[in-house]
Amino acid sequence: MAKLIYSMVTSLDGYVEAAEGGLGAGAEDPEVHTFVNDLFRPVGTYLYGRRMYETMVYWETAHTEPGLPPHILQYARDWRAAEKIVYSTTLDSVSSAKTRIERSFDPDAVRRLKAGADRDLTVDGPNLAAQAIAAGLVDEYRLFITTSAVGGGKRFFPDGVRLDLELVEERVFGSGLIYARYRTR
Repeated sequence: MAKLIYSMVTSLDGYVEAAEGGLGAGAEDPEVHTFVNDLFRPVGTYLYGRRMYETMVYWETAHTEPGLPPHILQYARDWRAAEKIVYSTTLDSVSSAKTRIERSFDPDAVRRLKAGADRDLTVDGPNLAAQAIAAGLVDEYRLFITTSAVGGGKRFFPDGVRLDLELVEERVFGSGLIYARYRTR
């Protein structure tokens, strides 16, 4: 059975999107990006909400831009190789290969997807992740914690959910960014 992983860059105070934008330094570091590439290369399917998909679809054509560094080109190759499911009631079509639209998030369908998958899945975006967390579907949480507290915005963890997690891996990068991987107990 595959794992469902929730991972995002977050501020020190737990926000994935600051009220006025920007989360602080560290995430754009090539060392971090190369680490992310290696970490997510084994992912077989990305689960996205509409807004996250619209952000990530950049990777479908990123390789066509001249002069990109090798770690960016590698991420683009890995992203294009994975399946993508976009949960949206408003999106009419997708502009990337290996992508389909689902009109609603069905926890039982995701359970079946996990049970039948031979590669891990990710749920990306705090709104969609909140639904997966509430349904008890998330197996691992991977936080990339920046060096800034932003004071408000959209939280990594949804309100009203209590979790008992075990820290299984951590790493500090030269930029000050901290990677922490937790698994559900």
